[in-house]
Amino acid sequence: MAKRITTYSEFYRFYLTEHQNKTSRILHFTGTFLVFVLLFLAIFNSWGREWIFIPVVGYTFAWIGHAFYEKNRPATLSIPSGVSLSILNYSSNFSSEEKASTPERISE
Repeated sequence: MAKRITTYSEFYRFYLTEHQNKTSRILHFTGTFLVFVLLFLAIFNSWGREWIFIPVVGYTFAWIGHAFYEKNRPATLSIPSGVSLSILNYSSNFSSEEKASTPERISE
């Protein structure tokens, strides 16, 4: 059985192991960026039911990254708050130094 994650620091280390593929990270960043663009448009254009598409757009890019590039299961549903913080944190740090220090993939 996998160790239970109890702190954000532990979660972020796990998050890095699940996002080692550069294409997957770009897809995550793209989905997150589009969510912010759509939020801006929704607020300033007084969207009605169109709000439903905002998370669909964001999650679609991330799940494609996991399914086709990472070949793993996204943690979105099991730890959603940690995922949101980590996407923003990791998206702003595309340095090769951090990639070099990325831990090995944790097997479940």
